[in-house]
Amino acid sequence: MPEEEPSGLRRRVVLGGVGAAVAVTAVTPVARAADALTQPVRGRESDFTDGWRFALANPDGVTDPGGRFADAPKPGFDDSKWQVVDLPHDWSIELPPTGKGTSSGSGFFRGGLGWYRKSFTLPPSLGGKRVSVEFDGVYSDAHVYLNGELLGNHPYAYTGFAFDLTGRLHTDGRTPNVLAVRAVNPLPSSRWYSGSGIYRRVRLVVTEPVHVARHGTFVTTPDIAAGRGTVRVTTDVVNDAKTPVTAEVRTTVFDPAGRVVANGSTSLHLPGERTATAVTGLRVDKPQLWSIGAPRLYRLRTDVVVAGRVLDTTTADFGFRYTEFHPDNGFSLNGVPMKLRGVNLHSSQGALGAVVDPAALEHQMRLMLAMGVNALRTAHNPPDPQLVTVCERLGIVMMVEAFDCWRTGKLEYDYHRDFDEWSRRDVAEMVHAAKNSPAVVLWSIGNEVPDASMAGGPEIAAGLIAAVRAIDSTRPIVMGSDRYRGVPAPGSPQDLIMKQLDGLGVNYNTAQSIDGLHKQYPDKFFFESESSSETSTRGVYQDPDLLNTGENHTPGKRATSSYDNNLASWTFSGEYSLKKDRDRKFCQGQFLWAGQDYLGEPTPYDVFPVKTSFFGAIDSAGLPKDAFHLFRSQWTTAPMVHLTPMDWTNHRPGEPVAVWVYSTVDTVELVLNGKSLGTKRFDRKTTVDGRPYLETSEPAGDDKNDPSGSYVSPNGGTGKLHLTWTVPFEPGTLTAIARSGGREVARDELVTAGPPRAIKLSVNTAGKPVVAGAMTFVTASVVDARGVVVPGDGPVLRFAVAGPGRVAGVDNGRQELAQSYQQPTIPAFKGLAVAVVAATGGRGPITVTASAPGLTPGKLTLPGTALGQRNGPGARAVEGPVIPAVSTADASYSGAPDTLPAAMLDGNPATGWSNHYVKPATATLTAVSRPRAGDWVSLAWPSAQRISAVTANFVVDGTLTLPVAVEVACRTARGFEPVRNLRITWGTGSNDPTSFAFDPVVTTEVRVTMTAKGFLRINALLAR
Repeated sequence: MPEEEPSGLRRRVVLGGVGAAVAVTAVTPVARAADALTQPVRGRESDFTDGWRFALANPDGVTDPGGRFADAPKPGFDDSKWQVVDLPHDWSIELPPTGKGTSSGSGFFRGGLGWYRKSFTLPPSLGGKRVSVEFDGVYSDAHVYLNGELLGNHPYAYTGFAFDLTGRLHTDGRTPNVLAVRAVNPLPSSRWYSGSGIYRRVRLVVTEPVHVARHGTFVTTPDIAAGRGTVRVTTDVVNDAKTPVTAEVRTTVFDPAGRVVANGSTSLHLPGERTATAVTGLRVDKPQLWSIGAPRLYRLRTDVVVAGRVLDTTTADFGFRYTEFHPDNGFSLNGVPMKLRGVNLHSSQGALGAVVDPAALEHQMRLMLAMGVNALRTAHNPPDPQLVTVCERLGIVMMVEAFDCWRTGKLEYDYHRDFDEWSRRDVAEMVHAAKNSPAVVLWSIGNEVPDASMAGGPEIAAGLIAAVRAIDSTRPIVMGSDRYRGVPAPGSPQDLIMKQLDGLGVNYNTAQSIDGLHKQYPDKFFFESESSSETSTRGVYQDPDLLNTGENHTPGKRATSSYDNNLASWTFSGEYSLKKDRDRKFCQGQFLWAGQDYLGEPTPYDVFPVKTSFFGAIDSAGLPKDAFHLFRSQWTTAPMVHLTPMDWTNHRPGEPVAVWVYSTVDTVELVLNGKSLGTKRFDRKTTVDGRPYLETSEPAGDDKNDPSGSYVSPNGGTGKLHLTWTVPFEPGTLTAIARSGGREVARDELVTAGPPRAIKLSVNTAGKPVVAGAMTFVTASVVDARGVVVPGDGPVLRFAVAGPGRVAGVDNGRQELAQSYQQPTIPAFKGLAVAVVAATGGRGPITVTASAPGLTPGKLTLPGTALGQRNGPGARAVEGPVIPAVSTADASYSGAPDTLPAAMLDGNPATGWSNHYVKPATATLTAVSRPRAGDWVSLAWPSAQRISAVTANFVVDGTLTLPVAVEVACRTARGFEPVRNLRITWGTGSNDPTSFAFDPVVTTEVRVTMTAKGFLRINALLAR
């Protein structure tokens, strides 16, 4: 069969049911001898994730050059040379990143065309049963074949689907069945890294002809707000036989301890080849409520009984809880008012790519909990069901979102191509998959969709809203939008859509604009579906006295400041977003963009090898940035204090260092080497509706829209959410001590690090005990002789695993990183790196070792577990050499992408290096272009050179100046040392040579450090 999609075929077969007791045996592909059969699996669902074969047919396109895979769906096709993979699987993350044929949106990873095949036998006992296969998600446009026959396709990557296999299977216990899946990822198909392939779970399900339909159970607790433990259960039951039957639908409720607390039954007449619905009411006395602090889950068991025989049994977890989104009073859960303290998270998992692993999901969400998070927005697509399970067990409420676009696309190959045909079915699938979860409190029909401001938008919104409400009328329907930064004109598309929604999530609105919306639509509720988008790099700091600062475009130094002061034109600082939400009782809360750095969309850089975003409160490796502690100081109540910068090593003696302190405590003392640098206090303030908070009372200067130039609370107050000291650097120990009532309640400490001596391994458990699981995140710290983390870059760490485990991926959180995540080596970044260790299943402990030349290795032992996969993430890792970037020209700072150090060496007098930058205005801040006090440029060589002078051609005009002072140093074994007898001959005009002569030196690098009162530009740099 040709690779191109058959003309007119855009269909899928969705089953009415899922399955009963099944014995499934997996075998190798048909073309090879059969391996040992697996043991029978009991239960209506059988895991179908092991033992697949995979071939990447084309990593650079979605066609099959030469037709090599035209017969891949056929049982006799030889797949013996294909890779063995266990699902979930993401082929993109296994490919090396490249700047050729990709873009920053995909994190410079490739997509293409891939094929999967699985061979399996079924026993004769399955004759007469209903058999189906269920997928939780395939990226993307999955075409599924059984024994060479096309079952159908499913375009959307983020919704589940099922195909009926009944009547097409061999069930003689001997003849293999072959399931084949074709998946494509045409680039560009997503604005962020999506991954490619069968990246979510697959199940084989078997039922009797009479069974509960797929997604056929819906549990609600309609009277819980009134104090009654009513449980209403609707059950869709399918009769695939031709003969009508009468079934008894029995429902049993178990409390969180597993005790039966209610049961009931309903008689149901089932015509042949039809579906009927049973409605059962039950009563639970004194139900335990599901809440953020105590996520108590009940379980519903449904038995379908015909003629005294149980033909099907299903279970569904649910919770007793009620919510209110009040237009004036905000969000409440079980009658308790609270703010949504939320984060946005994309579906990728750092070094694992798009592979969905429950242990990785729980690790990520526990990190969010430690920051004070109580809500998650699934940006911008329906989540994997396992994520819903994690959130409902941890007590995190969810805004589940459908699409990133409607009919009008944002990229050439995104969902707009399939929207008209598939959107209502995909919205229905989204709702069905999560409708029973107490964690889900909002349905979102889209994010920043262009159609929201187009004439056809209101009609599209009406259709999606109707599709949701046809299934679930118990939860509000919203969307997240950037099209409401002003009050819509009456009758405009935005106005007509707003009137249909229950509420609206706004993305990056000023305080004034959200107030205007609240006034215009008093019957709607509002929240921030995306807030802040401040960008930062862990351990990097710049211009703390500026509210917004430029970026460093020098290769190898592409990073952004962690002083909460690097903002794109549409974004806000974390502090502004927190104050804006805090002061408005009507605002339901906010979802920070983003909880964690994610692959792709590397704002503010758009150049290889910057592969990840900068928006996260934690980096892609799961290591907290300073932003994590800012939000933690506002979203938690336990005593805490945090010092920014997180580095008391890389400073010059006497250098003034801006020290910021975040704390939940009002009084903090700063101590350096035992000497107090003074005690500072937050003022205790109260919102206009009586909620207390801590804030300074100094003008913040963070809102040009207010006459004062600062954000002003409705109570008239202004201030900052951090305390500030300026400290002349002195090696030693810097300590922040938080006191309440004169008693120390928290402290944070920074210690100047010495030379690196060893590697220390630890497991970040976010305050929870280590639980054996399939994935463990091991942090490697480069430490000195006293165990202090050395906050430098490098060395290259090598991770090794002994026992039943392997390295599934590595990461260091650095956004500018050329190497693959799927290898056992990675340089430390700011002293840290993380290895994801995957259990492979088996007895005995798992020993993890990290080593680097010249350092004492680190070792850690993890408990073994029966969980895990032999051929899961990391199993096919190919180690690539970590090649350090070698630049003949370098600079401490480059203000723009077209003024990089290499431009000094290209021989073109019109190009050059410069530290000049212009940071555009934001909605609350004016543009910034402030000269830097000092920067350096350098020349380097692979082998030592004898030089006695450096010549620089400086450009001078109304913006660019000559430096007022210059130092020249050369690299030695001890570091950079000043040259001797420096003699300067200044050029007489713009772009004329200026000579820095000195006594001859033999070196591999010479550095020119310049102090200036204006911006600098050098068009040519030469050493002789």
